[in-house]
Amino acid sequence: MSLKILLRKRVPRFTTTGDGLPGDPVNLVLTGTLQQLHTAFKLAGWAEADRLGLASSWRMVRAFVFNSSYPTAPFSTLYLFGRGQDVGFQKAIDDSPRKRHHIRFWALSLAHVEANLGKASYWLNTDRPPDAACVHWVGAGTRDTGISLTRLTFQITHATDSDTNVERDYIIGELRTSGVIDEINSIKAGQRLAGERVNHYVTDGEVTAASLGVEV
Repeated sequence: MSLKILLRKRVPRFTTTGDGLPGDPVNLVLTGTLQQLHTAFKLAGWAEADRLGLASSWRMVRAFVFNSSYPTAPFSTLYLFGRGQDVGFQKAIDDSPRKRHHIRFWALSLAHVEANLGKASYWLNTDRPPDAACVHWVGAGTRDTGISLTRLTFQITHATDSDTNVERDYIIGELRTSGVIDEINSIKAGQRLAGERVNHYVTDGEVTAASLGVEV
């Protein structure tokens, strides 16, 4: 239950994998509409990830094997608020599918947040806010550095840079340079969760929050 019920007025610290293990750290929150989010990352030179499916998975396998470009490669599914990511963006490194900056986002409704944050039912709610709504986009950003074998599940996946603080600051820097965010603040995530992790991460527990100031 510690993976499900979050402390009052705290940002969740980790996403979870399909196996129920803690996944990537939460390190960024952007506030705005889905269209603003799309526009912001497009202006910053990032591409939206394809939805994971048979066709995109096969194309990703081929790109991995032959190290060929796939700028919109899909992400594996991580979970927050009881559902997989709503949208994800990436920026290839050296035009390789094995190395990339990437971030997953989950929409969190602004409505009645203060009244419901202390209730387990709020965090277990799987409802996604409407696309046109202004919401909190809770993000988990990491940098893929190559190919790895997951210790706990023996799955082939991306290896990731352990320092997620650097990646968080890189993403904010990209958005700041593009002039698409304002009102940047830092907030603390929830307490450290005990137990095994798919990857080892170094994080200061800070979540950078900003408003999307881009016009659409």
